[in-house]
Amino acid sequence: MSRQLRLGLTQRVAVDADSGERRDCLDQRWAELLGAYGYLVVPLPNLVADPAAVVKDLGLHGMVLTGGNDLASVPNGADPAPERDALESELLRYAAAIRLPVLGVCRGMQMMAHHFGTPVVAVQDHVLPEHPIAMQPGTPMPLAPVERVNSYHHFGLLSERLGGEFVACALAGDGTVEALMHRHLPQWGIMWHPERGAPSPRDREIFARLFGVAGK
Repeated sequence: MSRQLRLGLTQRVAVDADSGERRDCLDQRWAELLGAYGYLVVPLPNLVADPAAVVKDLGLHGMVLTGGNDLASVPNGADPAPERDALESELLRYAAAIRLPVLGVCRGMQMMAHHFGTPVVAVQDHVLPEHPIAMQPGTPMPLAPVERVNSYHHFGLLSERLGGEFVACALAGDGTVEALMHRHLPQWGIMWHPERGAPSPRDREIFARLFGVAGK
């Protein structure tokens, strides 16, 4: 029997208007997509006393920092969630210490870059069903020279301000970063949402290269 790799997924914070409850939420399509890829999705709560202990006790093989909620540190952000920022910062710190693979998706990529000192800035015209991105030469992320991806963000990263820890793997037409890799750690980031729309062989390969595949 092949083993199923366990990926911890962070969750967006949604505030219920009637009760005022702050609820952790995860798009059901994540479990559907990653299940098809051979992974087991483990949702991570935003309020835990010791995030590192949770990751260790769950025996996670990697983590995905998902989309939703702008960073609390950016001006005019939508639905900020400081508790989520704090959790993901601790997760990134622990992941770096034990070299645990991490994929940042949209907000997750922004959080990853912010954690290492790259500024997150407002961007225009990045809420589109699809737009082209160009792969940067010499990067090992499995991307074609030109890809078409979805786009659902109002904040992003400028290539010229990307911190030295990262290499840009793909850029949008306005020069903002659409994919990146840490130079020394197994931490990758993409600005599109693989859980939205039809499954992509490109995205499956990104997960496989970063996290490995079941039974391997």
